[in-house]
Formats: sequence, structure tokens, C-alpha cells
Amino acid sequence: MRYMCLIVTAPPGPPEATPELVEAMNTLANREIQAGRMLGGGGLLPIDAGARVSLAADGKFTVLDGPMVEAKEVIGGYAMFEFASKEEAVASAVEFLQLHKDHQPGWAGTCEIRPMIEH
Repeated sequence: MRYMCLIVTAPPGPPEATPELVEAMNTLANREIQAGRMLGGGGLLPIDAGARVSLAADGKFTVLDGPMVEAKEVIGGYAMFEFASKEEAVASAVEFLQLHKDHQPGWAGTCEIRPMIEH
């Protein structure tokens, strides 16, 4: 089953990654790509570079340019994987977050794991 993993932090978003963290994440990503589990992913620019488009129940569209000051959480990055089970996805998320704990002390965030609808 395919899983989308979303890295969520508090605004304004994650601090710049240390060189050690970048190297560790690249090593992990390359291993997962070579194993056929990681299908894609990447980091996202800060929220002030984006926009939010909303559709209200009355059919009206609203466009809000970043930064979204009311945001309580910010998606800092994403990855899509092919895993045999939810447990495998959770283990992968723990390993990824452990890299942050080891190489960027003080960083706090969440990895949200969501199974994808397959057609």
C-alpha cells in the first residue's frame, strides 16, 4: 500500500537543517529509493512563499497569500512510500524523526502517516 508521510512543525516552519541532518536524510532517502520503498518526496519552502485557496459552501473562492498567520501547523516536507503495512510505515517515520533528534537537537515535529487511495 502507498503511504504519504507529511512532516508537520509549528509556524513559521522548520529551522534550516544542519549539514549533518541533510547528509543523514540523503543517506536514508537513497537507501529507501534503492529498496523500492520511497517513491518521491521533498522539502517545502516557508509558508510566506505559498498561498491557500479555499472554497466556501456558498461557492465563493478565497485566495490567501502566505504567510498564513492563523496556521497552527506547517507542512515542512513530504514523502511517498510503498510499504507492506502500517507498522512498516510507522517504523520508517520513527527512523526519520530519530535523525532529527540525533542531528538537530531541539527540533520538534510530527510525521503524519496517511494511507493513499489507490485506483
